[in-house]
Amino acid sequence: QVQLVESGGGHVQPGGSLRLSCVVSGFTLENYAIGWFRQVPGKEREGVLCISSSGGVTYLGVPVAGRFTISRDIPRNTVYLQMNDLKSEDTAIYYCATPLGIDCRYEYDYWGQGTQVTVSA
Repeated sequence: QVQLVESGGGHVQPGGSLRLSCVVSGFTLENYAIGWFRQVPGKEREGVLCISSSGGVTYLGVPVAGRFTISRDIPRNTVYLQMNDLKSEDTAIYYCATPLGIDCRYEYDYWGQGTQVTVSA
């Protein structure tokens, strides 16, 4: 059974950092891509970053270069989203997802439950 479980969200002041984790089960990270997305209630979901089955990184739309990075720990079945220099506009629910395919450009069919990130003074 495919499962993705996010954790690590919380409240942080502007300029602060958070590291989100996505623990997967039912498949291995060497076989499938994992993407991070975010959504503010009432707004469209945005793509953040993705790591492919081979470890390649793809930016999915939100301009986070230089602030956010994605990485993975294959033995721990975990993908991380390191977020630095957080801004108020980064406030959202963050989700990880997989297309059950090797490429970040595939359609994402499996999603976690999300973790809330709030950036405010």
